Amino acid sequence: MRHLSPRQNRLMKRRARVLAVLLAVVCFGGLLVRLFILQLLDPGGYAARAADQQLRGATLPAARGEILSADGTLLAASETCWTIRAAPRELADELVEPAARALSEILEIDYEETLEKFSRRTSNDCLLRRRVDREMADTVRDWCQENGAQGIQIRQDTKRVYPQGDFMGGILGFTDVDNAGLWGLELQYNEELTGSNGEILTAKNAWGYDMPTHYQTLVEAVPGNTLTLTIDANIQHWLESAMDAAVREHNVAQRGVGIVMDVQTGAILAMTSQPDYDPNTPREIINEEVREQVNALTGEARSAALQQAQQTQWRNKAISDLYEPGSVFKLITAAAALDSGVCTPEDTFVCAGKINVAGTWFRCANGHIHGVETFAQGLAASCNPCFIQIGARLGKENFCDYFQAFGLREATGIDLPGEIKRSEYYTADRMGPVELASCSFGQSSKVSYLQMLTAVCAVVNGGNLMQPYVVQRITAPDGTVLQQTEPTVKRRVIGEETSAIMCKLMEGVVTDGTGTHAAVNGYFVGGKSGTSQKLDSENEGARISSFVAVAPIDEPRLAVLVCLDEPHSWTTSGGTLSGPVCAEVLQKALPYLGIEPENEVLTEQES
Repeated sequence: MRHLSPRQNRLMKRRARVLAVLLAVVCFGGLLVRLFILQLLDPGGYAARAADQQLRGATLPAARGEILSADGTLLAASETCWTIRAAPRELADELVEPAARALSEILEIDYEETLEKFSRRTSNDCLLRRRVDREMADTVRDWCQENGAQGIQIRQDTKRVYPQGDFMGGILGFTDVDNAGLWGLELQYNEELTGSNGEILTAKNAWGYDMPTHYQTLVEAVPGNTLTLTIDANIQHWLESAMDAAVREHNVAQRGVGIVMDVQTGAILAMTSQPDYDPNTPREIINEEVREQVNALTGEARSAALQQAQQTQWRNKAISDLYEPGSVFKLITAAAALDSGVCTPEDTFVCAGKINVAGTWFRCANGHIHGVETFAQGLAASCNPCFIQIGARLGKENFCDYFQAFGLREATGIDLPGEIKRSEYYTADRMGPVELASCSFGQSSKVSYLQMLTAVCAVVNGGNLMQPYVVQRITAPDGTVLQQTEPTVKRRVIGEETSAIMCKLMEGVVTDGTGTHAAVNGYFVGGKSGTSQKLDSENEGARISSFVAVAPIDEPRLAVLVCLDEPHSWTTSGGTLSGPVCAEVLQKALPYLGIEPENEVLTEQES
């Protein structure tokens, strides 16, 4: 072994000390740099990592805004519920099977599926069940506490509920499992109804329900805005009840439609398509016959049939479907003829029971031969030959201009989803004498039910085409009014004098014509019946029985349209089947709105 000289020993020791000093400087310098980064450049980094290990963030769901009727009835609300989730990797091995068995029983879910989820030992999250009530959530928590089970999370949530049950389903719509609007007002006003979620931090081993440990609220949840509708719950109930009875009594195959509108403002006071669904259970098929047909299928055929049946019952037929208005449309032809000056109420026409137009024969309804009749008598008797002659006087150019002016070509723009964008009609360049003849008494054109009623309101309210609407007001959680809907006149269609004449003529329909079943004791009522043939139906006998009633007709306030699509009864007459429904609704709604009876003579005679 080679011995170092004293000088060499001193050099080696010196080098070792230098290296040690350099190593210390490097290490200490690195620590200083790291401390500089942690304390000055990223002071919250480690704190955040520590908090992440010790705390679990949870969303505090915001309540969806309420929907109220005009009279203050609660139509849609949010209710507290709980969602049960699990982090299987936090669950002890010996508790996998017992937890799967116990929780599947408590939550009423499949045991095998639950066991499979818990057996995924690296899984950090899985859903067990949504929207459980307090009792079920308490039972889950108690089992976890008694057995020391970690990783089972009970998270507070909200669900949409409709306190009135089977009521206004087609208008309100419904939400999905995440409380997002899918149909009706819930969809149309989803953004306004959706609140802002909050966030909380809890101890990581907490279950997220009735937390025993301290927690810090980071962001408070803000509820959604409240909608107040123009729809009055009482009038809506009366309309739904009367419509439901009529649909059942007359075996209506394709549902019935009813609308009540404020003549002067365009506000919708009631609207229904019967039968209607319960928004609490929208996917349940309400038609028993259809439900049985769907359940008899399997596989893809059943899925397709189920979807079709659900879509059909969800449709708000009042705005989504077109129909042949039939003789109700004669109000438009009459108003146009009077307003344009081609006719007067005293003009006479001849009804021989049928009339030939360019080689095509048109018959009067039910084979009537009215003979010589005035304009007013022709409307009261709903005479087709009379209105074919009126239409000929009006001419196709005028007819099409008024058709458009009354808003019958385009959507009304109501604040509901699913409104059909345009109707089916003839333009002047495509309209010959035969088409003009059939359109004059309400056939060959198809409009929506709401379009028709909105046009009738313009006939009787002085000539103004109003913008229909269903939401009166939007209010923030603090009570601030964010939006107030004011009545909007889209345009003037006819003159006030023409409108006043039409009101008198419509009164004659109820007192002396086809609308006697729409009379209301104590009130002056005007109206018009309609019994239209469904030209695109394979069934040649398919009819739509309809009636529109306005009261008080001397100072119009309410308009009611009732349509029964394919009734199977002793008659298909709109005046006979739909007129009484209008009368029933008006009889209750008029005094309810403070409109006192004015026809004292009639009241005394019939009392």
